Amino acid sequence: MKCAICRNGITTDSFTTVLLEREQTTLVFKQVPAKICENCGEEYISSEVSQSLLSLAEQEYKRGVKIEMLDFAA
Repeated sequence: MKCAICRNGITTDSFTTVLLEREQTTLVFKQVPAKICENCGEEYISSEVSQSLLSLAEQEYKRGVKIEMLDFAA
């Protein structure tokens, strides 16, 4: 797919790190599947992956986690 930000690069399948914060909770998800622009580095996460991230984040938030680093497993 062509990058919507720089309009020059092409995105390729890769992985990224996502940081989510809510109140006093900070979650870092590593190895999140994404498409990343080879030109500007813009990262695109699919809606399915995004929903999974938010669901996992909600579970961790309800557990009372303050800070956590997790490997994302889709």
